[in-house]
Parts: sequence; structure tokens; C-alpha cells
Amino acid sequence: MNFSERDQRVIWHPYTPAKGTVKPCPIKSARGSYLYDYNGQRIIDAISSWWVNTHGHGHPHIAEKVSEQIKQLDHVIFAGFTHEPAIALAERLLERLPDNQARIFYSDNGSTAVEVALKTAIQYYLNKGQKRSRIVAFEEAYHGDTFGAMSVSAHSIFTAAFTELTFEIHRIKLPANGNEQLSLDMLESFLKSGEVAAFIFEPLVLGAGGMLMYEPKALNRLIQLCKKYDTLTIADEVMTGFYRTGRFFASDYLTVKPDIFCLSKGITGGVLPLGVTSCSKDVFSAFDSDDIQKTLFHGHSYTGNPVACAAALAAMDLYDMQACAENVDRINKAHLIFKKRIEKHPLVVDARVTGTIIAIEIKTAAQTSYTNTIRETIVAFFMEKRILIRPLGNVIYVLPPYCISAADLHYIYDSIEAFCEKLLRQKDL
Repeated sequence: MNFSERDQRVIWHPYTPAKGTVKPCPIKSARGSYLYDYNGQRIIDAISSWWVNTHGHGHPHIAEKVSEQIKQLDHVIFAGFTHEPAIALAERLLERLPDNQARIFYSDNGSTAVEVALKTAIQYYLNKGQKRSRIVAFEEAYHGDTFGAMSVSAHSIFTAAFTELTFEIHRIKLPANGNEQLSLDMLESFLKSGEVAAFIFEPLVLGAGGMLMYEPKALNRLIQLCKKYDTLTIADEVMTGFYRTGRFFASDYLTVKPDIFCLSKGITGGVLPLGVTSCSKDVFSAFDSDDIQKTLFHGHSYTGNPVACAAALAAMDLYDMQACAENVDRINKAHLIFKKRIEKHPLVVDARVTGTIIAIEIKTAAQTSYTNTIRETIVAFFMEKRILIRPLGNVIYVLPPYCISAADLHYIYDSIEAFCEKLLRQKDL
């Protein structure tokens, strides 16, 4: 029995229909920006394996630190106990986060980091004797797949089966494409009620929403408005953190800083799952009490896992190196050059770049959406080219490990152009 047959007998894959999809590709190993199948053929990982693998696969420094840690302390309950890796990582993250951040709460992934943030924001006001339970988010938002995270995400195929079970939120326009003032006005109309606990957003780039991009200036105005109405702001930097947008955090482009941060994905360099929610001194002060009722009753079995923290500390070592920043800059410059070239193609509706992310929206008969049927055509084309591309419907994006070579980047760009040319010849519009 081959890999595919064995897989299909026992595995349920994420975001994958049970029938009618291409069989999964078995991967034996990975190194740098490459995945290797069981035939020894390599595949360029152009999306960092779902945006997590920042330093490249199998990085020896991270592997060494993980190996050392697992031999010393694999895990310990984090309620009533602590350990050096968790403390050291919190210290290093707070050095990188804005000055207003004061405490680190550990969880398991991006969705749980968001859950912690939402619960913190709502309970913050309860602890202060106020009742605020409303949340504001962008119309195209995506914040995860747990119920709180789904609630603050856009109504979409991801949430359709559970809409009646999610809580109601307020939604505003993305402040882009001429909607800056409308977005601001919509936000203020909700804030005036005094019922909003927090505004949650993906700073500068909305990932699963289609790699939609907007300017720091517009976000500054939205955050400033929240401060005017004493409303907390939550920066979901699960995807945008750790140099993805060109700076260490996307919020580093802002002059007005959020109150709460959500981190995951690149935090361990894509090696182990780990989530982080940070908060300001002011937010934490509402929980800093002898009153047990003011405790944040939230936790996970693997909260503060020492091995995951060790992986994150090793990843931070690499982020601190000049070579990392240079690679980020190199990728950004290459993306910008390619953007100028590809945006002129008749089948390209839009090409946009922020930091190490480039997104190309392809013109099709169907509107832009995750369920656009051209998606399977794109995946098949790039797999033939031995490139891992997982488009968001008709939006092709490249978000590579920082170690990717210039030659591989140009091969990816040439392949995108070749795909557009093939589609144009077929007149598959």
C-alpha cells in the first residue's frame, strides 16, 4: 500500500474536501527553503509551509537548542511552576515589543492567542466595574478557527456552518482604496455606544482575507480613535510578526501602539507550535488583585512548554542576526521589482507588496474569493514546476523562508509569469 492510500484510510486533512481533491504529496525531509519527496525530488517552499517557517527548514541552531532542552526539561505544568526558557523568552519578546507591553501569556497557536486576547479585553472592563462585550473587526478579517476567533473573522466558508453559534460583532471597512474616512466613521459610530471592549485587527496585511494591504497612517487613526473612547486595541500579529512586513512587527510602522498583541507562526521559526498574547501594564493592572474573581481563568495543558520556548529563543537568536534583516530587505526589493513587471500583465487585476509578501490577483470570470475554482489549476501548475504555492482563490502569493536564494525567487517569479501567459493563451477568463 502506497503513501496516498495509507493516508486516505486514516488522515483527515485541514481545509480539504473529503473527496475530489488531489492526493497529498508525501514529504520525507526538508532543508532550507526546500521540501524533499520520497523520490528525492525537491520542492521550493514558496509560502513557508503556511507562513511559519521563517529561517528555513531544519535550521541547525534551532535543532540543537531543541535537542538540548528536551533532554533537560521536556514539560512541566505552568500553573504554580516556571522555568528559564519561558522567562528568558518573555524577556526577549518584551524587548522587541512596544514599550507599553508588560506581560506575556503563553498558549498553543494563533487561534488560542486570539482567544486569550478577546477574553482579556472583555474581563479587563468587568474587573474595572464596567460591562463591555462588543468587539470591532474588519469585514475581511481572519483571526483563527476556534469559536471566539471565528466570531471576529469574516462570515465566510470557514465559519458558515457555525454562524449561529458565534457571537455578534461590529464590522468596519478596511481603510484602503478610498475607504479610509468611511472606516473611521464606522468605527466611531460603534465606539460611541460605550459597549465596545476592543478593536482587533491584522496590522497592514490581512492574510487569509486575500493578502489585502493597507497603510500604517490609516491604522494609526483607527487606534487613536479607540484611545479617545477608552477602548482597547488588539494587534493580531500571528502572520505579520517576525519581519514578515519588513520590520520585526508590523506595529513597528505605527506611531500609536496597540494594547494587546497576538503572536504565533514565526515565533519558533516554524519548528514547534507556540502562541503568545502580550498586554500593556494598564491592562494587566486590572487583573493584579487579591480578589480571585479578577483572575484570568484561562490555560492550556502545554502552556509555556519549555521545548517550544527553547525553539523560540533559538529563532530569536537568528532574528537578531544582521543576515536575517539583510535577507528580508533582499526579498522585499526582489518582490518590488517583480511587481512592476507582473502588474502590467493583462490578466493581473492587482499586484501588491508589503515586506516579504507579494500577492498577485488574477483576473477570472468569477469574483475574487477563496472558493474561486481557478485555485486547483494554480496548485497543479506550480506543483509541476516543483513549487509549493497555496493560493487564496485567485490570489497567488509568495511568502518565502528568509534563506531563499535569489535564483529560486526568480524561478518562482518566472513561473508566475508563465502561468499568466498560459492562462491568457487559453482565454480561461
